[in-house]
Amino acid sequence: MLGAPARTALREAVFLALLSKPSAPTILDSLADYPRWVVVACATIVLAAAIWVVMKLLKWTLWLLLLSVVIIGLGTAAWLLFR
Repeated sequence: MLGAPARTALREAVFLALLSKPSAPTILDSLADYPRWVVVACATIVLAAAIWVVMKLLKWTLWLLLLSVVIIGLGTAAWLLFR
């Protein structure tokens, strides 16, 4: 196959190719192409949607908590009544 000098040269070439490869663009690089007001408007919409989802989850959690307190309270009252 390849001799030791050829393998070493190939290894060095691959290493140099990996070092000289440009880094992939990040999300901030892609957002820099848009006007700032578009980025702020989109971030506002996303944040508002996230707050809305959290509010809905909190509402359902509070309804479940209220229902469980009523059921447990009525069950305890009935158990104490018939005991």
